Amino acid sequence: MFTNSQRQEERTGKYGTPRVQYLQELVTQFQNASAEETKEKIVANLANFAYDPFNFTFLRQLNVIELFLDCLTEPSEKLVEFGIGGICNACADPANAALVTQNDGIALVIQCLSSPVRNTVNYALGALYYLCDASNKEEILKPEVIDAIKSYAAAGEVSTSFSNLAQAFLDKHIPQLN
Repeated sequence: MFTNSQRQEERTGKYGTPRVQYLQELVTQFQNASAEETKEKIVANLANFAYDPFNFTFLRQLNVIELFLDCLTEPSEKLVEFGIGGICNACADPANAALVTQNDGIALVIQCLSSPVRNTVNYALGALYYLCDASNKEEILKPEVIDAIKSYAAAGEVSTSFSNLAQAFLDKHIPQLN
């Protein structure tokens, strides 16, 4: 799970590919891919690397956060799902969250709340939980966003994960509702 330099060296061995090089290869493959399914698999793979703090610096160095944001503008629901999943995983780190905000990603994340794909909505809720701070509360805590999040919080019979995550967001960022 969470890696450090020593653990990474043990796992890859003496002749293994260093993590940053492997991630660079994935980014290059994505950039060169023409098939939608190939791009989806690569973004899903990158999103899986985005949960581990060991990779955060590499992801920033390789502009993977921006790649995830670009995926949110694609017509492919899978690319959107995996892109927002990567953002959700990465933005627990304040530096990654700042990159999302600096690259006008808040509006893209908010758009994901209306996706027909359940995972996309869940990841958007998780990302907004971490993204919302004093610098961007006005952008995130708009009435229409709060209404959408309240509706997910009330939808416990439809999806417990939506309900719990939405309620956690409301508890943290709008405590006066309780």
